[in-house]
Amino acid sequence: MNAMAPPAELFDRIISYPDPEQQGRLARLVGLDDHKSKLTKILGLLVNSAGLTNWAQKHHPGADALLDTVLRRPPLVILAGDVGSGKTELAETIGDSVARQEDIDINLFPLSLSSRGQGRVGEMTQLISSAFDHTMAEAQKLKSTSGRNRGAVILLVDEADALAQSREVAQMHHEDRAGVNAFIRGIDRMAGARVPAAVIMCTNRLNALDPAVKRRAAEIMAFARPDAEQRRFVLGLRLQPLGLSQTDLNALVEATGPQNGYDYGFTFSDITQRLLPAIVLDAYPSQPVRGARAVEIAQGILPTPPFQENS
Repeated sequence: MNAMAPPAELFDRIISYPDPEQQGRLARLVGLDDHKSKLTKILGLLVNSAGLTNWAQKHHPGADALLDTVLRRPPLVILAGDVGSGKTELAETIGDSVARQEDIDINLFPLSLSSRGQGRVGEMTQLISSAFDHTMAEAQKLKSTSGRNRGAVILLVDEADALAQSREVAQMHHEDRAGVNAFIRGIDRMAGARVPAAVIMCTNRLNALDPAVKRRAAEIMAFARPDAEQRRFVLGLRLQPLGLSQTDLNALVEATGPQNGYDYGFTFSDITQRLLPAIVLDAYPSQPVRGARAVEIAQGILPTPPFQENS
């Protein structure tokens, strides 16, 4: 294997921000406004510290020790929670919000699952190290020694538990253990270099992540299934313009919540990718959408079962 694997072997694709398409995807991700706002702020500070420095000079001059503490946080954010809760969609689009807030260009490098390699000795470690090498090299080009950075890079690790599983697992293969070590070294290198780069990890199994990885996270953001208020917003935004009454909407909110012996309701993706298309296709092409029929369809769809995480 070469000293550094080519980008095509490491990343699924590269997404550049700001971008109208990604901005639209982010806007359609409703019900997660608090997550959007918080993640934008966190990433903005991680990739471009000038904003925080200017804020401190204006409002809290002399607070250098506090400022240094905040800026020394490792450039890692973990998005953890239930399936279909919007983690990956948010991770893939939040860069647009950060780019617009900081007025810089940002590139997203989504790490390919093929980076796990084929199990050959040293392969996984080399691939992970190469991914961090590429990320660091690109970020270094954008670093400014004074003032605002010229751009930033975000490394996205989806299904992170497949890559950074806890080394405390007794049956863990040596190659997997070495890969986790390489990942931790990459985070530490990135933090020490203070380049305009950050890592986002997405996982359904937070408990499966290595404790050393979780300790390095600047933030662990929890994602859950939409509550009644969030379901009402998602459904109402799309269905009330079709003439559905408040009674119909109330029935849909109830039908997509815990019921029929289940203690869990619909995920965001259950609503947007299964229920809403089913309602439209049921009426198309000869009749309008009717509230009572929409409720029947919702009652006939089983919500995606929660991922059962073992501690």
